[in-house]
Amino acid sequence: MGKYRRSSHSFYYCVYHIVWTPKYRYCILREVIADMVEDKIRTVCSWKEVEVLELNVQPDHVHLMCSIPPKCSVAEVLGTIKGKTAINMFKAFPSLKKKPYWGNHFWSRGYFVSTIGLDEDKIRRYIKYQEDQDKQEEADGRQTDLFN
Repeated sequence: MGKYRRSSHSFYYCVYHIVWTPKYRYCILREVIADMVEDKIRTVCSWKEVEVLELNVQPDHVHLMCSIPPKCSVAEVLGTIKGKTAINMFKAFPSLKKKPYWGNHFWSRGYFVSTIGLDEDKIRRYIKYQEDQDKQEEADGRQTDLFN
């Protein structure tokens, strides 16, 4: 019963695992930029009444496990997150916008989303330990495909 959420007219369990990347999957989400992106994601989620269950910002992608109320679509929430974080990044780092490959786009167009049911604990562990796995693969000289 603790997993379920309530709003004024609904009782729900809508949990998603969402993954998205910066434009051209550049490894730009490091240090200050990663911290700013994480902070803005949490802020936008709060505005939209989205509960962040897990969040992991990697240099070339972001994992978000969250509970989205039925009144919002995944596309709407992610569109707002991408839009607000991009505005923040370009405002804080104007040089990003001047590079010919960025233009007005910080994030790539697409994203991966899956619903989470009985495998929630497995997804949580995957997100929490993704950074360690990525570091090990980088050290081993291997690259991983985000969606395989």
